[in-house]
Amino acid sequence: MIEAEAEAVRGLANGLDEGFDRAVAAMRATSASSCRVVVTGIGKSGIVGQKIAATLASTGTAAFFLHPSEAIHGDLGMILKGDVVLALSHSGETEEVVALIPHVKRRGATLVVMTGRRDSTLGKGADIVVPVVIREEACPLNLAPTASTTAQLVMGDALAMALSVEKGFQPEDFAALHPGGKLGKRFLKVSDLMHTGADVPLVPSTAPMKDVVYEMSRKRFGITGVTEGGKLVGVVSDGDLRRLLEKDGPKIMSDTAADAMGRSPKTIVPASYATEALRLMEERKITSLFVVATDGRPVGILHLHDLWGVESI
Repeated sequence: MIEAEAEAVRGLANGLDEGFDRAVAAMRATSASSCRVVVTGIGKSGIVGQKIAATLASTGTAAFFLHPSEAIHGDLGMILKGDVVLALSHSGETEEVVALIPHVKRRGATLVVMTGRRDSTLGKGADIVVPVVIREEACPLNLAPTASTTAQLVMGDALAMALSVEKGFQPEDFAALHPGGKLGKRFLKVSDLMHTGADVPLVPSTAPMKDVVYEMSRKRFGITGVTEGGKLVGVVSDGDLRRLLEKDGPKIMSDTAADAMGRSPKTIVPASYATEALRLMEERKITSLFVVATDGRPVGILHLHDLWGVESI
């Protein structure tokens, strides 16, 4: 049974024709015209159609699922001129879907049919046919939709992925559509998480140590940046203070930030991925990381706590 489904998937590549390319082109055109892809089907094909609509939407193509029975009972208004209706039916004779043909055409939408029978009623009524032909179902009785729905699912994924490539869909686009959960966090930028403005601990290089300690205590990052001419030239951390106290004792209070700072601090730019910041902090065994503009000006700071939940790509 597993082999029957695997065979159905392997056969899809051999059955591809110009219909696949035309379907991709039609669906891509919806983005330019602010139209949508409306996926429809009933039964097991309808369940697959819901997944295909979700995959299209998550990869940058406006799409939703429309139940064919609901469509002919008032929801046809959801189909607009210029939309692409992607209809799924292995037999091509599903009554509820066939009934949509004249209404889809009347509303000025393009009908793309994913079917195993090009000469079916749906196949003949379609503007574009994407063939999904299988030799037999995995069901021992060759009745229950099994291999056919697996093939539909794979073809739907292929359409969605081809569309994403055609549209130049990038990780940044994916992140914008997946702001929640682990997927979204994988593509967060440093600029999305960093602390900015008055929250960034900074002192000039001439600042006396009492001001350095006060800034570190007030901002609670365990560190402060040291600036000269508006640029970050060093940092003073809790560890630096402890080592200086052990070495020189109270005499350090007569020092300046420049005397105590560590030079050439590790930094990151706002456009970097948060995962890169996490990797850097783990490698350097630091808990805070300054964010700088291309000219060296400090524009933010990240704490390790800000990166909880972020995982490597």
